[in-house]
Formats: sequence, C-alpha cells, structure tokens
Amino acid sequence: MRKKICAAALWCAVFAVGFGLLNALFIPKYMSEIPEGALIAEYYKEEAGHDVVFIGDCEVYENFSPDVLWREYGIPSYIRGSAQQLIWQSYYLMEETLKYETPKVMVFNVLSMKYGEPQSEAYNRLNLDGMRLSPQKLAAVRASMTEEESLLSYLFPLLRYHSRWNELGGEDVKYLFRRDMVSDSGYLMNVQVRPAEDVPQGRPLADYSFDPVCWDYLDKMADLCQEHGVQLVLVKAPSLYPYWYGQWEEQIEDYAARRGLEYLNFLELTQEAGLDFSADTYDNGLHLNLYGAEKLSRWFGAWLSEHCPVEDRRGQQPFEDIWSEKSAAYAARKARLEAEWNAREGA
Repeated sequence: MRKKICAAALWCAVFAVGFGLLNALFIPKYMSEIPEGALIAEYYKEEAGHDVVFIGDCEVYENFSPDVLWREYGIPSYIRGSAQQLIWQSYYLMEETLKYETPKVMVFNVLSMKYGEPQSEAYNRLNLDGMRLSPQKLAAVRASMTEEESLLSYLFPLLRYHSRWNELGGEDVKYLFRRDMVSDSGYLMNVQVRPAEDVPQGRPLADYSFDPVCWDYLDKMADLCQEHGVQLVLVKAPSLYPYWYGQWEEQIEDYAARRGLEYLNFLELTQEAGLDFSADTYDNGLHLNLYGAEKLSRWFGAWLSEHCPVEDRRGQQPFEDIWSEKSAAYAARKARLEAEWNAREGA
C-alpha cells in the first residue's frame, strides 16, 4: 500500500513539473515583440519600496520617467502600467500593490474612465497574465473576462496557449526560466521622434457620461488609499489623442473637488512642463518619447515635492545603491536605443 501511495505521489509530482514546464514554454514571452505584456510581472523583481506608485494605462508607462524623479528629486517610484489598463484592473493592481508596500502617493491616470466594459481578450492578457496568483488577480480576471474567456485559462495559461506549438521559437526556450527587463521601473523607453501633425479632433458623442461602474471603482480607489493613509493623485497625461473631451474634464474636476483629491490635467500644463510636440513625441502625439517624458517628470517631481508627503531619499540606503544601479541601466538603454535610432535615420 505504501509503495502505491509513493508511486502515485511521484506521478503527481512528475505531472505537476511537466505541466508547469509546458505552461512556461507556451506562454508568450513579450521580449522582442509586444514588450507591454512583460510590464506587470516586472514589479515583483523590485527590491525596495517606493514613495510614489503610478497606476494606469499607456499614458503612465510611456509618459513618466522614474529615473528623473530619483536623480533630480530623490523620489523612489514605480509605474504599474499596462496597455489599455481598465479601471477595475487598475483598482485590483492598486489593492495588490498595498499587500507589498505602502507608498506615500498613488498616481492614477483617468483616461480609462472612458471604458465601462471589457474590451478584448488580447488586452486582458497583456494586463493579467503577468499578475501573480492572488485574490486580486482572480477578481480582476472575473471583472475583465469577455464572453469567450474562461477563468481556468488564466489559472493555467497552457489551456489558452497550447495552440502556439507551431509558433514556438528560440526565444521561447531562451526565456523559459528568466526574462530580460524591458522597462526601467515600469517606464517603457522610446527615443524615436515623430512630430504631432494633423491631430484629429474628437467627434461629438451622444452621451459624455462615464459608466457608473467606473465611478464605483474610482470611489473604491479613493477609499482604499484613504484607508491606508496614501495620497491619491489623479492625472490626465498630455497625450493629444485619444481626444479628451471638456465634458469629461468637468466630471473629473467635480469628482476631485468633492473627494478632496488633487487632479492635474497635463494637457493644460504643456507650456509649464516645456513640452514641444514637434520633438517630444514618438508617435505623432499619442505618447511622449524619452525627451518629453523626462521633461514632464521633471515638472511633476517638483510638484510632488511641494504638494505631497515625499522626501529626498538620495544618500539613504538601500535606495542609493539600488537606484544607482537602476540609473546605470537606464543610461545604457538610452544610449543603445539612441544609437539604433540614429543609425536607422542615417541609413
């Protein structure tokens, strides 16, 4: 009887290891293609806490540079951003973050208020596959799933990605057990320059009201931050498109005033931040490039230092050693990308 139990346990262990290896092999690696899919998982490699954590969509991970906040103001920060991050995904990421640390400030970008229902499985995967298994992940998946999706496929990605067998390549093997860092503290760097030209104006909408579910989750964010003694700051990044309607702006301003929150619309602060959309965007005004992100972060760092309970941690350990290494990696990535872009433009 004992031998049978041991044999059964051995087979279960072999099956679990094999299934785990297949999961790791088949899941997309997001290294050379669609690096946005690697952003969420990178947070778990962090070694120290952060005084400021950004939460939101591409308007945070493309437009703010934690390296500038550190080098010029001594503010340790991180961006928990992902592509088309919906507000309920942001909320559960915020809730999960507070399991690991309690920052002084949470910064939430409000563009996702425009989405009141799940959008697509492709974006869900970029946002949720990288989350560690937790009650927050399960809640985020349930809130995000489209009709064609199943909870089980998020728990066991092999059920979703098994059809990738004919797409597997060297990169899937190379990154089976480890991944390179695609971001700098959550910031996805881009040094290309493509000026904003002929930016389309927004078309009139039949209804400018945000969906009640978005207000519910924004309330949850405000309540969660208040409960943990964290200052919630709402921002609208200076992306020229998608269009940000004046009617949306009024609703966010009213909400911030009612809840006693700070709200910054960077579309109205481009001159103060020194942004130049002929040089500071890499995709015609949708997002800032590195140079624009550094300018915006320089302005925002000064604002955070004046209006929020952050301190200059330069010279403090372990922050000094950790951020010295981070800044070196940031500078190396910047030099490499600039060399690649200059060579491409000169070709």
